[in-house]
Amino acid sequence: MQHRPAVFAALLGLTRAGSAIGDFWVQSDFCARVKGASDDHPVTYLDPVTEERTTHGTADGRKACLQHCLTYTATQAIVAGAGARALGIRVHPAAAAAALAISFGTHYAADRRVQGKGLLERIATKTGKGGFYKLADFGMNGAFHLDSAWHHGWETVAAVVATTKATTR
Repeated sequence: MQHRPAVFAALLGLTRAGSAIGDFWVQSDFCARVKGASDDHPVTYLDPVTEERTTHGTADGRKACLQHCLTYTATQAIVAGAGARALGIRVHPAAAAAALAISFGTHYAADRRVQGKGLLERIATKTGKGGFYKLADFGMNGAFHLDSAWHHGWETVAAVVATTKATTR
């Protein structure tokens, strides 16, 4: 399969673009703010239109994270699907589904940032990056950068999976 490296590069670029669009343009303000809410650390949300304040715990946090991950993954599927079609790449449906499942699952695991209990915070703490994770100064946000690196790594795995049985026209 001589074309697999080129297909991989194209799919990685497409899923990376879909990821950025899904994370920063498609994700609602509500989901971005509430997806890490828990009963121990509730989040108060101020609706920018109605100016209504609501408080959210674990159930709402999970629901907001799920909604975000669904729209995020759908955005990746649309961008990667349209781009692959335009480039003449035929992705095997099972490989595409597996790649999107990897993206969805790992995105939910990282984005459900329950204070003190979130996966990325725990990994950062165990690997000596806890201070960087909590950094929010000097124009930096360590949690954001570690989150991005996590997503980039898993998108790479997903792109490799997506190339399985891929063909070109």
